[in-house]
Amino acid sequence: MAKGYSETDALCRGIVADVRSKKFKPVYLLMGEEPFYPDMVCDAIIENALEEEERDFNQTICYGADVTAEAVVTAARRYPMFAERQLVVVKEAQAMKSLEDLAVYCTRPLDSTVLVICMHGASADKRKALYKSVSRIGVVVESSPVRDYEIARWISSYYSSLGLRIAPDAAALLGEYAGTDLGKIAVETEKLRKNLPEGTVDITSADIEKNVGISRQFSIFELTRELSVKNAPKALTIAAYLGASPKFALPMAVSALFTHFYRVLKYEALLQTDPHPSTDAKAKVLGVSPYFFREYDAAVANYPLKKCMSVISLLRDYDYKGKGGDAGEATADQLLMELVSRILD
Repeated sequence: MAKGYSETDALCRGIVADVRSKKFKPVYLLMGEEPFYPDMVCDAIIENALEEEERDFNQTICYGADVTAEAVVTAARRYPMFAERQLVVVKEAQAMKSLEDLAVYCTRPLDSTVLVICMHGASADKRKALYKSVSRIGVVVESSPVRDYEIARWISSYYSSLGLRIAPDAAALLGEYAGTDLGKIAVETEKLRKNLPEGTVDITSADIEKNVGISRQFSIFELTRELSVKNAPKALTIAAYLGASPKFALPMAVSALFTHFYRVLKYEALLQTDPHPSTDAKAKVLGVSPYFFREYDAAVANYPLKKCMSVISLLRDYDYKGKGGDAGEATADQLLMELVSRILD
C-alpha cells in the first residue's frame, strides 16, 4: 500500500539528511504519481554525492528513453576515478523498454556506486525483481498524490519546514490556486520568499495574492462561501463580478457550484448516519481541508436535503443553458445572476 504524504515526507527528509552527511545506499528507486518527493531526493543525491571536481569522471546522468539497461549496468559497474564513489542517475526511467533488466545489477550492486532510478509519474511493478531487489538492498520512495482535503495541511507543514508560518486562509488560497501540484506550490513559494522583506516569517493571504500571481477580486470559491451562508448581497456582487470577466464561461462556474453542492449533499448523508462525525470522516466525505468545515456546517443548515436537491437540479438546467440549450437571448453573465438568485430563494 502506498504511504500517506506525511510518511513519505518524513522518509524523504531522512534520506536528504543522510546524503548531506555523506551516507548513501547503493540503489535508490524513486517513483510514484506525485513527482515532488522523488525529484527532491534525486536532486539532493546529485548535489551531495560528489564534489564539483569529481563529477567529470564519476557522474553519469541519462534518460530512460535514450538508454538501455545494459548501458546503465555497464556504467554502474565501473569503479570511481580519484573519488570515493561514482554516481549513475537514470531520469524518466519509466521510458526504458528494458527497465526490469536492472534487477540483475541490483541484486549485487557495487558499494562504490550510487545508482538512482527515478520514475516520473509512474511506479515499478512491486511483484517483479527490480522492486524486490531494491527494497532489500537500497531505498524505495513511493510518492502518492496529496488529496484535495490534505493540501492546506501539506502547505502549512511545508512552510513550517522552511521556517515560515502561513495563515490557514493563505494556505487555502495557495491550494486553490495551485491545486495538488506540489512542485508548483514549491516554485511559487520560492518566488514568494524572494519578494518578501528579509526576516518575514508570517505569511498572510495578502502576501499570497500579491506575490504568487493571483490577480483577482473574487473567485468562484468566494461565491460558494457566500451562498453557503446565504449572504445574498455579497453573493450577487461576486456573481456580477465573475460574469463581467472577459474569460467567464458559465459551464465552468456551474461545474464548480455543482461540486460544492454535491459535497453538501454527501455531508448531509453523513450527518444522517452520524450526527457527530470525526474530523477524518468529514474530510473524507467532503474532500476539503478542515479549514472549510465551518462553511459546510453553515451550508447544511441553510440547504436541507430537499433544498439541496433542488439546487442540484437547477445546476443541471443551467449547465444545459450554458452550453447553448434553451437559453433564449440571455447572456452568460445574466444566466449566472439568474442562477444565483434562484439558489438563494
